[in-house]
Amino acid sequence: MSKLEKLLKKVKNNPKAVRFEELDKFLIRAGFKKRHSKKGSSHFYYTKDDKALSVPYNKPYILETYVLEAIDLIGDYFADDKKD
Repeated sequence: MSKLEKLLKKVKNNPKAVRFEELDKFLIRAGFKKRHSKKGSSHFYYTKDDKALSVPYNKPYILETYVLEAIDLIGDYFADDKKD
């Protein structure tokens, strides 16, 4: 099991204690493009094909709703990764 898979398991087990950097790593690895608003917003936008997600940068943890939505979006990527 890779470090990324272990981290994903940890995130799924406790979505209330996920740091922005951890979620960012998953989304980037899954092929999402990250952009940040130039108008001073704390939100980061991730897009891939027809999928989109907006995540506000919070410290120390991201709100659970954003983490669960991200898990739904990236779940397919890691499921496909295991088949190879």
